[in-house]
Amino acid sequence: MSARTASVTRHLVLAPLALAFALPLVWLVLSSVMSDAEINRFPPALWPQGIDLDGYRYVLGNAMFPRWFANSLIVASVAVVSNLLLGALGGYAFARMRFAGSRVLLGLMLATMAVPFQLTMIPTFLVMKWFGLIDTLGALIVPSLVTPFAVFLFRQFFLSLPREMEEAAWIDGCSRLRVLWSIVLPLARPALATVAVLTFLSTWNDLSWPLIAINHDTRYTLQLGLTTFQGQHHVHWSAVMAGNVITVLPVLVAFLLAQKTFVQSLTSSGLKG
Repeated sequence: MSARTASVTRHLVLAPLALAFALPLVWLVLSSVMSDAEINRFPPALWPQGIDLDGYRYVLGNAMFPRWFANSLIVASVAVVSNLLLGALGGYAFARMRFAGSRVLLGLMLATMAVPFQLTMIPTFLVMKWFGLIDTLGALIVPSLVTPFAVFLFRQFFLSLPREMEEAAWIDGCSRLRVLWSIVLPLARPALATVAVLTFLSTWNDLSWPLIAINHDTRYTLQLGLTTFQGQHHVHWSAVMAGNVITVLPVLVAFLLAQKTFVQSLTSSGLKG
């Protein structure tokens, strides 16, 4: 089979799968511009009779919705920046530095990735309560400052980079931090993009931890606020759909912008163990 035939065959298989995965998103967008009568009709309307933006007006006119959006943006942005910085430092240390207990420490760190959130939920809550951060955005930010996955992904990517350029910089008198900042990180753009997208995705969509740590509605994240909003306004389905569209849009844009480097990082980070 030629390369061209294989490519066509692969696209013929992937196109229906892509369409199937896109259908819920398409239905969400179409429902957000339908009237409540069209959404509640049985059998349901597959296409809106006209563009009805009442749902978006209702959501954006809600005084709390912009605040929830801002809270989510603050938490997700701080988590992304801190994971990029601390994850890169930790990953570079495990990839290039040999110190006593490094392999044991790496193994313990990776083992925490297998621990479900339900087991760490109460200890994390008690720690945040001890710091006085419960019912503040700090309770959402501190547990997400750095993740084992970010450190591991950076380590794997750094191991795939040749040492020669770093060794030349060391001979010229550069410190490890200078080598990391000036030489390694510019080459690690795929890993940076992947960590940024995955961190933003997990933090932006998190509902369980904000539901536990936040009590006051002015500190709700978008996901938590949208859940209560949906419970209070379950009849106004166009508003619920519009709120979901606004929630999904930043994640979709972030993934589309970083799609190429995201795939490149997943490919290259597994070259070396």
